[in-house]
Amino acid sequence: MEELSREYYAAHAGLKQGAELQQVYARHPAALGDEPLAMTREAFLGAPDGTDEQRQSRMLLDWQVEALASRALAPLEEREITWEGEAVVRLPDGRGIPFQKVSIEIANNADRAARLEMEQARAQLVERELHPMRQERFQRERDLTEKLQLADGYVPTWELLSGIGLRSLRDECAAFLRDTQAMWDDTLPRVLRKRLDIAAGDATRSDALSLFRARQFDDGFPARAMESSILGQVGEMGIDSLAEGRIRLDTGEREGKRARAFCAPVRVPEEVYLVLRPHGGQGDWTTFLHELGHALHFAYMRAELPFEYRWLGDNSVTEGYAMLFDHLMHDGGWVRRYTELSPTRLPEYHHSEGFSELHMLRRYCAKLVYEVAMYDGSVPWRSVPDLYVETLTAATTFRYSRADAFVDVDPRFYAARYLRAWQLQALLTETLRERFDEDWWRNPRCGPWMVAELFGEAQRELAHEQAARVTGKKLDFAPLVRSVERLLG
Repeated sequence: MEELSREYYAAHAGLKQGAELQQVYARHPAALGDEPLAMTREAFLGAPDGTDEQRQSRMLLDWQVEALASRALAPLEEREITWEGEAVVRLPDGRGIPFQKVSIEIANNADRAARLEMEQARAQLVERELHPMRQERFQRERDLTEKLQLADGYVPTWELLSGIGLRSLRDECAAFLRDTQAMWDDTLPRVLRKRLDIAAGDATRSDALSLFRARQFDDGFPARAMESSILGQVGEMGIDSLAEGRIRLDTGEREGKRARAFCAPVRVPEEVYLVLRPHGGQGDWTTFLHELGHALHFAYMRAELPFEYRWLGDNSVTEGYAMLFDHLMHDGGWVRRYTELSPTRLPEYHHSEGFSELHMLRRYCAKLVYEVAMYDGSVPWRSVPDLYVETLTAATTFRYSRADAFVDVDPRFYAARYLRAWQLQALLTETLRERFDEDWWRNPRCGPWMVAELFGEAQRELAHEQAARVTGKKLDFAPLVRSVERLLG
């Protein structure tokens, strides 16, 4: 796992061309195969309910199933990583934009015609070259998983291994989309007309990239102050913001670095990388906070915990901590204290954040509804792109492209982790306010409590188990709806 994590970090951070995943798997043949899988399956099925033995063997079985597929698909993934690092989007005038940077260019361009031109060129390249690779990957991964016959189909297998009720969460997402439709229909047209001077029916996903870049607030979130302000705030909570050197920052511009930020736990908890390619403005602040939440979690895990709890488990938990930190950007007191945004602009800024939050929640709810249908066999693979466009466009109003039907999918229902993380962070925020006051984020008693009760526990618990232990409440969307309503005013 350390070797794989180091390969992914180096490749996605632009430190090397491509990733040598096959060599890693070849060096560790005893970890994967029929015999260790059968042994772990027997341990899982024979373990008493609710015991650590059952919990650890389920996590290990989940990892082995994923790793078996990843080993088989390693040549395809290596090709995909190399392609993303080398591909160039060619515009009609002959100019080229590296694929890894095109979304940044679209978001930062105020000229709508130029944005649409870049998006069209990007989509054509993706449909021609990346789309087939991604489709093959997901088809083969589903087939490899179903051949193990752990459950009746891919979706039930994932539910068994993850411990998460995926189909019930999908139903919650469908209800959330219905319940917030009127709010979305009321808010979106006014925002589009004011900011981009276009009608809702004309909006595309490239318009969404520009809209949520929110350049109008750039002066309040300068790049020069980002790291010092945020790391200083964590220090005020009573913990070392870089975990005594265990967290290493990689936040500069570099060719080949992927546009999407990430946290790479290479050795847990001793060596953790926070990787960000700058986009500019408030988005970078939000992203840095998000990835710092991950990094603090990994770097403050108790080193004596078993491998399964430190490396595996329900990633809804680590995503919940990441969102706990990035949602500080919604806290008026935090923004006033640590940023340079004028207090007179806070109402406008809060409305913008509420609009962005509602959009992202609706987008991820739609992604999960779509991905369950994609995987459960109810839709032929040839019809999946049309389902993608229909589902995502209906939820967000922004027109999506068929080219992204398999590109805009994180493997193994990671959208479910994000959605449960959203729910978890809302409950954790309420609990922290009750225990450490409204400004918990600068209370020196708060950080040590978080290390002991949250980060230190690694991912031993499922997100809903942690919610019950720490907050005494169940995961649902209600606190998120209340939060969006407050921000929108």
